[in-house]
Amino acid sequence: MKIALDAGHGINTPGKRTPDDEREWSFNDMVVRYIITLLRDYVDAETIRVDDYTGRTDTPLAARVNQANNWKAGAYVSVHQNASDGKWGTHGGTETYHFPGSLQSKKLAESVHPNLIRSFKLKDRGIKEADFYVLKNTNMPAILTEGAFMDSRIDIVALRDESRLRAQAEGIVLGLANHFGLKKKEVAGVTNEPTLNAAQEKVRQEAMKLGITDGKNPFREVNQYYVWNALLPLAKEIEELKNKLK
Repeated sequence: MKIALDAGHGINTPGKRTPDDEREWSFNDMVVRYIITLLRDYVDAETIRVDDYTGRTDTPLAARVNQANNWKAGAYVSVHQNASDGKWGTHGGTETYHFPGSLQSKKLAESVHPNLIRSFKLKDRGIKEADFYVLKNTNMPAILTEGAFMDSRIDIVALRDESRLRAQAEGIVLGLANHFGLKKKEVAGVTNEPTLNAAQEKVRQEAMKLGITDGKNPFREVNQYYVWNALLPLAKEIEELKNKLK
């Protein structure tokens, strides 16, 4: 099962922030990283991020959709947090969107949204339809979640709590697993292995991008050979750069 993910807007996208200037991307990014981590526990579940995982650029929507379509993803989840007028208030709640008339996307939303509400525990604002680009132009069932209102004095408590952001991810993952019939992996001889937190997941993804690791078994004991194998490609690149500078 191939699942494409994006963490909404870039970190510097105008307007996408709390009244205290906390960035929506920071909340979205943490939720997406937890989704990726949690889905690694399921058999044959693959993920791809189609946004800029550093948040520095706001990847064009067409580029996100094209990457998901070319990868032949089986589902698309765009993670967002909401806002009203940018001023603190008592409004709030969670919404899940799908494209109007898309039966498969509606069914996906109906699987994910109730689990998101039960896990994240904010007001249920329901499942809604919207003509959002990533919902309209993807070739697979697609949903967009609005977890909480960033300008709500009620919701901001949840957004500032990493355990609640993980709960937001857990609700989405449980909905995906139920919808697609994903099964948990059975790992012989491994019990109570800790889960990566958001900061650790960021390091894992950066290490994978640099070719240092395949990202598997993050808490495995490391022997000398593994270290040599991981550092050898980097050492070669450094040696090549030294030769060019001579």
